[in-house]
Amino acid sequence: QVQLVESGGGLVQPGGSLKLSCAASGSIFSTNVMGWYRQAPGKQRDMVARITTGSTNYADSVKGRFTISRDNAKNTVYLQMNSLKPEDTAVYYCNYEGFRLGTGWSTYWGQGTQVTVSS
Repeated sequence: QVQLVESGGGLVQPGGSLKLSCAASGSIFSTNVMGWYRQAPGKQRDMVARITTGSTNYADSVKGRFTISRDNAKNTVYLQMNSLKPEDTAVYYCNYEGFRLGTGWSTYWGQGTQVTVSS
């Protein structure tokens, strides 16, 4: 099992910044992908950004504003969010996907952290 603990959500004004953190612990996989998804009320959960050891990808709606990074020594992924807009308001979930020979890919989710962008 992998446990994910998120932090950093909150209320921010439009144009402001927030940084989310997610620390993984437990049975860490040597091959893994970490990322952030978000879910607004009444909408599906969508990918925001994902990062492997060598690459990143972003949703079109956040490109140029959000930056995902990771500290492998700490098993932690970060999401720096700049130029926030009201439409970024959602619950943000940390996602961890780990691969192991014999069992394949396993997926884990954090508990979610609320991000509200409002004046």
